[in-house]
Formats: sequence, C-alpha cells, structure tokens
Amino acid sequence: MSLRVGLIGYGTAGAVFHAPLITTTPGLTLRSVVTSREVPDGVRRLDRPDQLWEDHDLVVIASPNRTHVPLATAAVEAGLPVVVDKPFAPTVTEARALTDLAATRGVPLTVFQNRRWDGDFLTVKDLVRSGALGDVNRFESHFDRWRPAPKQGWRELPGRDEAGGVLFDLGAHLIDQALHLFGPVRSVYSEVRKLRAGVQVDDDFFLALRHENGVVSHLASSTLAAQPGPRFRVTGSASAYTKHGLDVQEAALKAGQGPGSPGWGEEPEQAWGLLGAAGETTPVRTKPGAYQYFYAAMVSVLRDGAPVPVAPESAIAALEIIETALASG
Repeated sequence: MSLRVGLIGYGTAGAVFHAPLITTTPGLTLRSVVTSREVPDGVRRLDRPDQLWEDHDLVVIASPNRTHVPLATAAVEAGLPVVVDKPFAPTVTEARALTDLAATRGVPLTVFQNRRWDGDFLTVKDLVRSGALGDVNRFESHFDRWRPAPKQGWRELPGRDEAGGVLFDLGAHLIDQALHLFGPVRSVYSEVRKLRAGVQVDDDFFLALRHENGVVSHLASSTLAAQPGPRFRVTGSASAYTKHGLDVQEAALKAGQGPGSPGWGEEPEQAWGLLGAAGETTPVRTKPGAYQYFYAAMVSVLRDGAPVPVAPESAIAALEIIETALASG
C-alpha cells in the first residue's frame, strides 16, 4: 500500500521540488496539498494544515520559514512523521525544542537538505573520501546569483522570526555540505552584508569555518555577483579540484522533468570539473545528481524504521553557525 503524503505550501519549494520528487518515488502518493493555488489533477487541495492530521502517513512542510516550527510541532503532536524544508527553524532554541519533542513522541523528523545529493557535491565527496586530493586543507564553496533588483516576497522580510536573507536560504545548504564533509567546527569568522539598495535582509555573506580536523571551509553567496566564481574549489596535499556551474536538477525540475526522465541528473561533459596540479589537469565526470534519494529514504524510514536521511541534529549544528555569523558579521 502506498504511503499517503500531505504537502503544506505550493510555492517554489512545494511545486518545483517536493511535489515532483514525491510523485516519482515508488511507495509514495501525494494525497493532499494545503494551498490557495491550483494543484495537480488527482490531488486534493485543502485549506488548513490540521486537515492533514488524519488519513496521511507523512507531512511535508514547504511553507514560509516563519511557519516551519509551529506547523512541524503540530504535526509531531498529532503523531505524524515530518519533513521540514530548510531552514529548519529561525533559532537554535526552537530547533532543539522541536527535535526533543519528536524524540519524546517517537516521531520521525527530518530536514530537506536536497543539495547533499547535488551531482557536483557527490563528486567532491567522492574525491575527498577516495584520497584523490591527498589531505584536504581548504574547501571553497560559492553559490552566486545576479539579482540586482530585489525580489518581493517573504524571503526579503526583516525580523528573526522570518528567517529571511541569503544566509538562511543558501547558507543553510553550504554550511550543511561543509559539515557533512568535514565535521564540527571550532571557530567561525563571518562577513554578512546588505549590498543592494533598500534591502532589509542580508544578500551577501562570506564565512570561514575552521573544522576540528584542521580543514578550513570558505563559504560564500551573493545575489550581486555579476560574474560568479567557481562553485567548488578544493585543495589538498596531492591535487586540487575546481568546478564551475550549478547542479542540473533544479533547472530540470523547473522544466517539468523529474527522476526517471532521460539523462536525469547527468551533467554535460563540457561542465565537468578539473582535477590536477600545476597546469596538468584532467576532467572528472560529474556524478549524477540524485535528489530522488531523499524520498526513497523516507519510504524506508516509514516502512522499515530506517534512520532519517538528514538528522535534525545536523540542521541544529548548521543553525548554530548561522547564529554565530549573524551575531558577529
């Protein structure tokens, strides 16, 4: 029997990412969406989140950031497993309280960190763990955009409860990737800025994280990057890897494709990164992106009691860094 999923929110996160990934995952059925917008044929449109507390096996929260904690809390109290889109919570305190509640109730709780399954990140992960780079000393990760005119919407609203700005948005991904690769940090240096005229939240940041294992991560994102730099640059004692461009899965989802489409997650050869040293470099085939893994893992969680694909504790560790950066940047 297919597991019934209720989705809260049908903006970009819900319509572009969650709904297509849910509907293409064997064992899952998108039963309902809480939204004022039109929904796909065969899916119920509901007006209130509490209408999901019955006749569903999983709740996915893809609504504005300020609603993540109260909605997830209500779902957990109703005994329903929950996927929360990033950022997990506006504050570490709220994230810990929600995590503790889920643990006490015995309810699975996870965070949608889909960029752990970007093809370029999977390639970096493979190179780091295979020893192809030697001992890694620096991990550079950029996610730049050129949006000189601010977009209207809740991500531009001030106030900590809104969890707006690029640090909460893209920073949540970059920090999660760095922690996933290199583990806990012992120090954080930050530059968090508002560059565009009239903006009320940060639109540019740089973080330097010193991990406990000695690796330094330089993480940066800007919405005012007229010429984006490399997506990744990783240097080690034996070699370095440099990669330009973004993972292809988001663009494919926006174009109406999804897992199972021909060439899903495959990057063209001309976009592959380069591995080598001193001018002697070799292209490295980018591993196929695999966003589909997240919800396939959730099927195993619900049916077999497997671990969640992203532990909420890892999201708390990322939030601790965001809080430190905001306080000192």
